[in-house]
Amino acid sequence: MATEMEFTIPVNEFPLGSVFENLPGVTVELERLIPHETLTIPYFWVRGASSTDMEASFDPHAGVTDIRLVDNVENEYLMRAEWVREYDGVLSALAETNLTVLSGVGTDDGWRFEVRGDSQEAVAAFRTCCQENDISANISTVHALLPIQGDSYKLTETQREALVLAHERGYYDSPREASLEEIAAELGITQQSLSSRLRRGYRRLVGETLISS
Repeated sequence: MATEMEFTIPVNEFPLGSVFENLPGVTVELERLIPHETLTIPYFWVRGASSTDMEASFDPHAGVTDIRLVDNVENEYLMRAEWVREYDGVLSALAETNLTVLSGVGTDDGWRFEVRGDSQEAVAAFRTCCQENDISANISTVHALLPIQGDSYKLTETQREALVLAHERGYYDSPREASLEEIAAELGITQQSLSSRLRRGYRRLVGETLISS
């Protein structure tokens, strides 16, 4: 049964976190993660620094064999790195257990991830891998992807809760009556987590209504 999990880790537990030592004001958002036999290739967006500064910050890192600019949109840069698989860290744990990264956002305060496994066993394997490698993953929520009762459109409970609360608080009104920050605080989650839940909820709603019809 497919299972989703949210967890946080200290900034230095994720290989890309080394960038904050030289660029503390940067925000890094993981786009996707591609595992290979000897390498793990993350694609990630960077805000608050130039691509040149990002490349320079990784030069002395032993785990990085290559880093390059892929694209840029205004002041955001899409970067591609090649990471040696043997490098211990949560990046290797994610790749080895084949978890899909739904959201991964890092600042100098730490990292917050939302991941999905094809089964509960895959999520359990990730937790075991973290324990065996002394990775400090603080798991906040774990839930199976079961539809709720009624016209759920295959939403998870957390997605439905976020969408409904945003509607009730006037987030979708023009002008807005509530901010993303206020709704996230009410739910007790970060703005990044709320944004991810809303985005995935939209995708499922569109897929189950407009696309299906």
